[in-house]
Amino acid sequence: MNRISFPDGFIWGAATSSQQIEGAAGEDGRGESIWDRFAAVSGKIEDGSNPAIACDHYHRWREDIELMKWLGLDAYRFSIAWPRIIPTGTGKVNPAGLDFYDALVDGLLDAGIRPFPTLYHWDLPQVLQDKGGWASRETAEAFVEYSAIVTRRLGDRVKQWVTHNEPWCIATLGHEEGHHAPGHTEPAEALLAAHHLLLSHGWATEAIRREVTDAEVGIVHNYCPSYPATESEGDKNAARWFDGFFNRWYLDPVFRGSYPADAVADRVGAGHLAGSDMPFVMDGDMAAISTPIDFLGLNYYSRNVMKEGPDGKPADAKSVPADELTDMGWEVFPEGLYDSLMRVHHDYKPRKIYIAENGAAYDYPADPEGRIADPKRITYLREHLLAARRAITDGVPLEGYFHWSLMDNFEWGFGFTKRFGLFGVDFETQKRIPKDSAFWYRDVLAANGVDEISTSTSRGEPRASDR
Repeated sequence: MNRISFPDGFIWGAATSSQQIEGAAGEDGRGESIWDRFAAVSGKIEDGSNPAIACDHYHRWREDIELMKWLGLDAYRFSIAWPRIIPTGTGKVNPAGLDFYDALVDGLLDAGIRPFPTLYHWDLPQVLQDKGGWASRETAEAFVEYSAIVTRRLGDRVKQWVTHNEPWCIATLGHEEGHHAPGHTEPAEALLAAHHLLLSHGWATEAIRREVTDAEVGIVHNYCPSYPATESEGDKNAARWFDGFFNRWYLDPVFRGSYPADAVADRVGAGHLAGSDMPFVMDGDMAAISTPIDFLGLNYYSRNVMKEGPDGKPADAKSVPADELTDMGWEVFPEGLYDSLMRVHHDYKPRKIYIAENGAAYDYPADPEGRIADPKRITYLREHLLAARRAITDGVPLEGYFHWSLMDNFEWGFGFTKRFGLFGVDFETQKRIPKDSAFWYRDVLAANGVDEISTSTSRGEPRASDR
């Protein structure tokens, strides 16, 4: 057996988001979010559920910090609910909302866990959506106001700040494909949303630094490496198209101050833009978006393989056996994490990189003794952590890893049907149950390293005293 150690000081964490775990949707002055509204529409959520209670973290956060302590986390990545802070999006602040996160931060610090908050993880106040949402430039301005209020309150103790989580999902899934809130299907609106998200990131980065002079500020992108099905020019062009649409559209503006020219041409050709220019990009926007950041967060789950379709348009080419897919239908491909880290490091050179999310959805029921054995998740994590360690060896400034997710939760349009957690959650009783992967991850954190091969450790045979 060979244990692969990580560098001293490497940060081990887990991640959640406010909309997915907090619940308490109508309590203590919290306003309605776009996901509250979206989930109330019949047929939008796979199992008909809603996030009104979710994991009840709003009431159980002390218990959840104990789970984090048990795991041995160095850091906890969570998000702050904008509707809980400013219920109407702008204007009057809700003191109870700030008090909640104030107590959470203190609880984390008392437990020796670094708070790593995200200011926006998709739960826009519905009042702002009614005024145009992210398609409106005014929402970007409102985000700066909100960011300043939160960092002013917590910045004496919190030093790492993420502005946005996965702008691609917000823009494309929410405004072009309709799978996420607000459920729109307008490609041109998606481009507006994407630009205003990036613009608000740049503006908020400057606002955070005004409030917290020693802050480290970054943004989190979901990265999906794109591979051609063959070496044909058509397939390679399809892979280039996807990369521009999914990855470079969001990374180029942040690191290079411009949208990728080839991807702009693709948008023009698809009719998403009326000309070669983008009229919503105003003077000074790109300079603001490319305000230097301190770190980049990458969320990695799988890859994409592209081919030239019969009509000449890019098409998905993957054909993977079912046993190589997670419950999300995503291929297990750890090599893609290595490739992603190397590509981002070489092309964009961020000062620091964090794997801000990585994990797998597998639904393993508890056995009669209450044990949740989830061997596929353990294999997935081991292989991806080894890929991450190889990237560090090859020069990537990878500073930490956050598992998605700390616990099973409300998985957006899938409701409670997809389970990513290290801890299972009985959503009727709210009991948290450590899966075998939780024991395994605890061992990794304690050792600051990963065994190259499967071993019979406490991850597979948790002690009764640990249950």
